[in-house]
Amino acid sequence: MLQYRPRILWLANSVLWGVSCATRADAHASEQGFVLLLPTDIYISAGVASVALTVLLLTVLPSRALRAAFRPTPLWRWSARPIGPNLTSCLAFLLLCILIWLGMTGPRDPLTNPLPLAIWTVWWVGLVSLQGVLGDLWRWIDPWRGPVALTRLLLWQRPLLRLPAALGQSCAILTFLGFVIILLADPAPSDPARLAGYVGLYWLFTYLALLVFGPRWRWRGEGIAMLMRSYAAVGIFGRYRDRFAVGGIGWQATRNRTPAIGAAIFMLVMLGCGSFDGLNETFWWLDLLGINPLEFPGRSAVIWQNIVGLIVANMALIAAYALAIWLGLTLAGDGLSWARAFGVFAPTILPIALGYHIGHYLTSMLVNGQYALAALNDPLARGDSLLGLETFYVTTGFFNSQDSVRVIWLSQASAVVIGHILAILMAHFLALRHFGTNRRATLSQLPLAGFMVLYTLFGLWLLAAPRGF
Repeated sequence: MLQYRPRILWLANSVLWGVSCATRADAHASEQGFVLLLPTDIYISAGVASVALTVLLLTVLPSRALRAAFRPTPLWRWSARPIGPNLTSCLAFLLLCILIWLGMTGPRDPLTNPLPLAIWTVWWVGLVSLQGVLGDLWRWIDPWRGPVALTRLLLWQRPLLRLPAALGQSCAILTFLGFVIILLADPAPSDPARLAGYVGLYWLFTYLALLVFGPRWRWRGEGIAMLMRSYAAVGIFGRYRDRFAVGGIGWQATRNRTPAIGAAIFMLVMLGCGSFDGLNETFWWLDLLGINPLEFPGRSAVIWQNIVGLIVANMALIAAYALAIWLGLTLAGDGLSWARAFGVFAPTILPIALGYHIGHYLTSMLVNGQYALAALNDPLARGDSLLGLETFYVTTGFFNSQDSVRVIWLSQASAVVIGHILAILMAHFLALRHFGTNRRATLSQLPLAGFMVLYTLFGLWLLAAPRGF
């Protein structure tokens, strides 16, 4: 079986070569980032062609090659002792309390205060990306697990109320959308004191909900936990039977139970929110709102427009995915109900969401990651040097060099394209499992593959589109 793994690796290398065919990239830094002025037709054509080529190759690739690609390798026996995660969770909670205190009492500059950098750069950009690539890191630093376990040990064991099963994952969808609305529509989401209030209230709300409803809230009601759990299913490290194992990206998602309809919708919302996070900054979106992108009036002028746009974008994405699933079932014939197929193939959206998350925030990480390191060196902005970095200067010079910008762009584009490639491989693997023959599996995936090819086009356009703020 291992002889087929090189074919999968060859396919990924072909994608990287296709994306890297472009020859020129210019960029300049701005207040919110930098605008890429690119020959987008070259990049987009190479990326879309790579994804389309994957679809064609899957029609002739032996099914055992896909099985080998998603087969995990057990390493050592899995330890299920909860004391380790509970202890590190309590330490993470203490760190969060310190960050909230620094947000309220520390410097007002978001690029100096540790709280905004910890939330928006270290966690949202860095940790979420690592969660999707490596596996479930969140279980070790979840700031609720330990305090809730300790409270239950000291006060009471059983939940006070039962979360109605009829709600499904709707509470998790709403709490996650609330988080994204703060990220995209709040006038000052990086203001340290304002962010400290948001983080403190959200922690307290989730803590009380976990005490009242028990673990069901973590599985059905807490949007952040569901986000991290969904991305963990894509990571290369995880549990296989009773052992710690490693495998190709997505192997856990192909072996997990079929998500409920609410969990499937949540995965689509992850992609929809990530995509709108890029769309709402483009000249196209601002022009649609009747705003001159060169005279942007500020975030407070587009609060409701962005909220409505976020909701509409997610509804459109869910409708397009649902239509692709229905068309695929129509072509393949009987075998799966629409509702079950909706859940079966929803996890294949996760590599796309992860690829765009990494690509979209790469430039932010390159700059704000330096500010985070500087803040860690001097958290109170008193001239301290806790890390021994006496003279630490943040640089954005790599945005002013054609060669370095080309590397950045190719890294972003590769993350998007590889995410789509992995999504198509996962979808075909799952289709083979449920439809049996390669012909029926291919027919069932044609509309979904077309959807993914078009989304590749959209994702690369978003990366290359000039930004208005």
